[in-house]
Amino acid sequence: MEIDEEIAKLDENLRRLKIEYEAYFNGGKPRPPNDTIYRVETTLKKYSDGSKLSFGQRFRFNQLAQKYAVHNDLWRKRLKDKEEGRGRFGAVKHQEKGVKAGGPVRVVCSDPEKEKDKVEQLMKAWIEAKRQVGERVDGLDPNAFARFVSEKTKQAKASLGCHKVQFSVSVEDGKFKFKAEKAD
Repeated sequence: MEIDEEIAKLDENLRRLKIEYEAYFNGGKPRPPNDTIYRVETTLKKYSDGSKLSFGQRFRFNQLAQKYAVHNDLWRKRLKDKEEGRGRFGAVKHQEKGVKAGGPVRVVCSDPEKEKDKVEQLMKAWIEAKRQVGERVDGLDPNAFARFVSEKTKQAKASLGCHKVQFSVSVEDGKFKFKAEKAD
């Protein structure tokens, strides 16, 4: 691959990295984009001495390296905030605090397809409770969980004869508990 092509690929990878980090920080991806970071940093290290580059290539490369340095600093700060639960990431930890404190998290649903935020809150509580009792949660698919909650809501409405169902997630005596009750 020619140097100009690699610099163009570096620019494309930087754009992709920015998009992947936004998806990660907004909750769309479970992990940071480590593979894209590796590709970008490998290319930056390869040409960092500048001896293989012409003047124009070196100028473009330095622009991209500076762009990466600025964004990398921003991402590092946001990642630290997310890990420590500060800023806008603190609201997520606050919602999950009920399960951590041992109290149940309760969510009332009437139509899970239209109440995606409630299903998401329930899933976060489910994950935290499962982690608390030492069960694995890495294979939980959000779409499958939404279908599960939808089916359980329909079943509970039919069997309990109600319009709304209250789900509760808790840890009792070191065991994970998930309950559906009449909420009307």
